[in-house]
Amino acid sequence: MSVQPKKHAPDCNSWLEILMIFLKLGCTSFGGPVAHIGYFRTEFVERRKWFNDGTYSELVALCQFLPGPASSQVGYAIGLLRGGLPGALAAWVGFTLPSAALLIAFAYGVNIAGGAEGQGWLHGLKLVAVAVVAQAALQMGRSLCPDAPRATLAVCAAAFMLIAAPAYGQLLVIVAGAIAGLLLLKSDEEAPTGTAMKPGIGTKTALALFTLFAALLVGLPLLASESGHPLLQLTDIFYRVGALVFGGGHIVLPMLQAEIVPPGIIDNDAFLAGYGMAQAVPGPLFTFAAYLGAVIAPPGSEIPYALAALVAIFFSSFLLVPAALPFWAKLRSSNKAYAALRGVNAAVVGLILAALYNPIFTGAVASPADFALVAAAYLALAAWKLPPWLVVLLGALVGWGVWDLLGLVG
Repeated sequence: MSVQPKKHAPDCNSWLEILMIFLKLGCTSFGGPVAHIGYFRTEFVERRKWFNDGTYSELVALCQFLPGPASSQVGYAIGLLRGGLPGALAAWVGFTLPSAALLIAFAYGVNIAGGAEGQGWLHGLKLVAVAVVAQAALQMGRSLCPDAPRATLAVCAAAFMLIAAPAYGQLLVIVAGAIAGLLLLKSDEEAPTGTAMKPGIGTKTALALFTLFAALLVGLPLLASESGHPLLQLTDIFYRVGALVFGGGHIVLPMLQAEIVPPGIIDNDAFLAGYGMAQAVPGPLFTFAAYLGAVIAPPGSEIPYALAALVAIFFSSFLLVPAALPFWAKLRSSNKAYAALRGVNAAVVGLILAALYNPIFTGAVASPADFALVAAAYLALAAWKLPPWLVVLLGALVGWGVWDLLGLVG
């Protein structure tokens, strides 16, 4: 039996309970999206018994189909089914707030330090980011590209991005991956089945949310171009990235980098240092947006810019999760939709491979000593299974204690 949403409006105690539970998870959920989904299952299936395994598996599968941060969307959906819209917002605030606050504080530190260039500890963070993304690329490749067609698709996507990618190259790669999935992966696997959910959201409401999602995707660039206001332009960039990211946290890196580094909105050193630091904090990786907003902001406007970037990158999820729930039963049983998703996932691995080389490796590794630290960080993550936050902190300490003392950061 699937869990039904409450028929009445959630009371204050309901959303406050959800807020406190997710605030605890936001402070303790290290390890990335896969680990977050495990934490949620332990909390809401095993401990609190809000959902059974069938319903929870359906939520996870739905959020894998949608663009955006999978683990945050699972949390948002849990809050929505348990406490309506107030519960959904409480879940998002609780899970997002701790890491966003830490990354905004880190952005202030980078600004006070005079930027990321020439700072040994920040250079250490950049080098650890190389190891983190390399590990993510390998793990995702094993999971999402287990056969020759999907591995070939991933390599072709990476080659396209590195050699000939035009503007909006990531979107082209994702669309091509979906088409390739439909043509090449039709009969390899069947779509997963599970327990249907009834969220209490009508078809008209769902279609209205889809319409708003599309209208913002088309309208925000036009408004930003017409107004020329930096805050609106920032909102457009982060909403568009959040709306088009398939594959979760790590794939947001190349998409954001392509949007804000080449135009000179932020320099690559500060970008990679923030991404490295994002590995050391609990909660969703998409809160990296809050750091970027604070670093990009004019002096004195860090908080408004950080909040605008943070809300914008998650806002498409606020619309898509409730919009998709009424249609999920049909979508999950479609082999064609599942084949397209598998093609998209393979293309996402290619995007991460391309980003691993440029800008991550080329922007961080400039000497044999740099490569040695990357190798040591990868060893710590992959072989010794140290938590990412500890590896990040050790990398920063090595950068501060060795790179600064030896003058290896120019």
